[in-house]
Amino acid sequence: MPPSERAKQFMPFAAVKGLDEALEKKRREMLLVERAVLSPEMEEALNAQISALKKGMEIAISHYRCGEYLLFRGVVEKVDPVEKYILVSGESIAFEDIRAIRMT
Repeated sequence: MPPSERAKQFMPFAAVKGLDEALEKKRREMLLVERAVLSPEMEEALNAQISALKKGMEIAISHYRCGEYLLFRGVVEKVDPVEKYILVSGESIAFEDIRAIRMT
């Protein structure tokens, strides 16, 4: 048997098809968190920060999406108090998903 063929017999293989994908999915599910409930004081402070936002400001915003908190940095494009969302560098973020805002 040529050496190149011999090496193939020692190559790893998946004993159970789809096991790696299932384990990765389960690992991601275990890392998911529930949306935090803000205290009235924290909500008031956050509302004041949202009110102070102006178009063109650079911010870092922590928000909830799909079971995790993400930190997103960008430039404020729009603050819509009626529809209750902020548009930051093309990313629409609902007020209810925001946990913290930091001006940069």
